[in-house]
Amino acid sequence: MQYRPMNESDLDAVLAWDVKEPVSWIGADRYREETAARQCRPEWTWIAEEDGRILARALWWGRSDSERPITLDCLTVHESVADPAAVAAELLGAAHAVFAEQGAATPPAYNIMLPQDEGDEAGRTAAAAWREEAARRAGLSERIQRLRFEWAPEAGVPGPSDRLVFTAEPDDEAFVEVFRQVARGSLDSETIANVASMGEEGAARDDLEFYTGCPGKREWWRLAHTPDGQLAGFAIPSRTPYGPNVGYLGVVPELRGRRYIDDVLAEITRFHAGEGAERITATTDSTNVPMANAFRRGGYRVSEIRVILAAPAA
Repeated sequence: MQYRPMNESDLDAVLAWDVKEPVSWIGADRYREETAARQCRPEWTWIAEEDGRILARALWWGRSDSERPITLDCLTVHESVADPAAVAAELLGAAHAVFAEQGAATPPAYNIMLPQDEGDEAGRTAAAAWREEAARRAGLSERIQRLRFEWAPEAGVPGPSDRLVFTAEPDDEAFVEVFRQVARGSLDSETIANVASMGEEGAARDDLEFYTGCPGKREWWRLAHTPDGQLAGFAIPSRTPYGPNVGYLGVVPELRGRRYIDDVLAEITRFHAGEGAERITATTDSTNVPMANAFRRGGYRVSEIRVILAAPAA
């Protein structure tokens, strides 16, 4: 079997690919759109081929200005393959080797997205199982499970908070400081890992750089204070390439346990709703129970479970 990036003659077969498993995947229309935006690229689209037949397809994703792919967003194997995990693992291994030659320090993480529609729980479990096994064999052995939430207008638009005051703050350094404070005692796995590897200051500046680089606007960001002027936290409404989302929100350690997070989330929801949003997305680790509960109280429902598989930290 041959494992390689696609070429021009493979395009029709790549676009015609179909997936019947209950897992999110990239179809022809989305692939064309993201290729036009340089978020998917031929050199990031890998196939497993045998006797002229494509038996597996892996699609990595990046930002329009990315030098290398950021995540693997779609991994599928033809239903005729007896051991999909084995073929997929070889495909990932071949691609990871090329990405490393091109300068990638670690292979891109893999996002397995499992829509939470009713029914077919056994199918979702099976679809995730072979993909996780393939990723593990290819070196992506660190596992995080995240919940994707969605808000829709029928959930209701919250009113303004009567406990917190939200104000714009153009000074990035003020947000660096609140990023630092909110990270202390965080239950978010990525925040914990970033602070461990970069320190509070480095992690805060990394967060600032990431969110200023998102499609959302910097002027949307708000600091939250109590009526007597004490800093309570912050709200960052943002966007993904696909629509409005809850970018980052948090409460400083000394004011936690008072459900101020509900007020902060409501401010983000109210902002996006005021801009005409028909859907707002948000994610949190499944282990971050307080945040997940806040989303539920705020009218958000779980729409997808996302399993993130990554290489161990060096």
